[in-house]
Amino acid sequence: MDPFLWSVVKISTITALAFIGAGLLTPLVTHYLYKYKLGKSIRVAEQAPVYHQHHAHKAGTPTMGGVIIWLTVALLAGLVFVLNKIPGLEALANLDFLSRSQTWLPLGALLAAAVVGLVDDFFNVRKIGPVGGGLRLWHKLLLYAVIAAIGAWWFFFKLDWDVLSVPFYGDVNVGWWYIPIFFLVIVATSFSVNETDGLDGLAGGVLMTNFIAFGAIAYMQGKYDLAALCGAIVGALLAFLWFNVPPARFFMGDTGAMALGVTLGIIAMLTNTVVLLPIIGIILVIESLSVIIQVLSRRFRGKKVFHSAPWHHHLEAVGWPEAKIVMRLWIISGVFSLVGFIIYLISIYGS
Repeated sequence: MDPFLWSVVKISTITALAFIGAGLLTPLVTHYLYKYKLGKSIRVAEQAPVYHQHHAHKAGTPTMGGVIIWLTVALLAGLVFVLNKIPGLEALANLDFLSRSQTWLPLGALLAAAVVGLVDDFFNVRKIGPVGGGLRLWHKLLLYAVIAAIGAWWFFFKLDWDVLSVPFYGDVNVGWWYIPIFFLVIVATSFSVNETDGLDGLAGGVLMTNFIAFGAIAYMQGKYDLAALCGAIVGALLAFLWFNVPPARFFMGDTGAMALGVTLGIIAMLTNTVVLLPIIGIILVIESLSVIIQVLSRRFRGKKVFHSAPWHHHLEAVGWPEAKIVMRLWIISGVFSLVGFIIYLISIYGS
């Protein structure tokens, strides 16, 4: 079979297997989430009146549903790797998408960030820690900063990367500034996804369009293993959304949101298209900016800009139904993900 055709078959097969695997895994995970009452606590009205008004009925809905996504991806990666080593299964050999240059780092970061998020979710559910439970913000920042620092070290010292590609301009050598830029991208993306994960299905749908865009970019660059990893994440996200759309059977939690945010940022760096990340991830940018603007306005002006932040809660406060917000933001995310991909294509092949 033609190598390019086989790569399409590989990516499509991995995506489909991830969807099926996550779908089969979900009942088992859901059983334990409900059995051990790993439900989400809803902030009281005094702390967040708008949020409490619209989400009080969700109290007790299990969190940590993001386990389904990263566990499916990890199990699938391990399965095809093992099958690749068994004689007589040569037909499956090319499904293996584990490679040092393309997927070791993003997959390792996915699992490392997922563990940190899982601990935070568990502490939150069991009311371990300050202000209702969970890790302190600076603890989370420190832990994700360590993950980002390892990634920056890998890129700069092991891969000798110190160049950023700017569409329609070319490569810009940033030298040692690559390390703080990498660090900022990973931490900002992870926390932006976490801010977006506030309505049933919102973060899952937005991330799905983002990973499709970066998977397509990876494919165009010949990084088929990386594209297959994106496909695995998309397939698992699609199965997750089956159960997470309103009314959600469970929530993604930090173990999913933070892990996928870290992974998205690393993939943007691996494809050297981080300049397109704010376009492809426009919803993530808007959500984070709304929080930053709200905090700064309250601190320096003594009043709010939005009824509530992040932005999706402001839309709830002005009367938009949850499902309408989610679907419209999916549409915006899908369109801008496509725009980012088109910009990439034109900048590379348009001249």
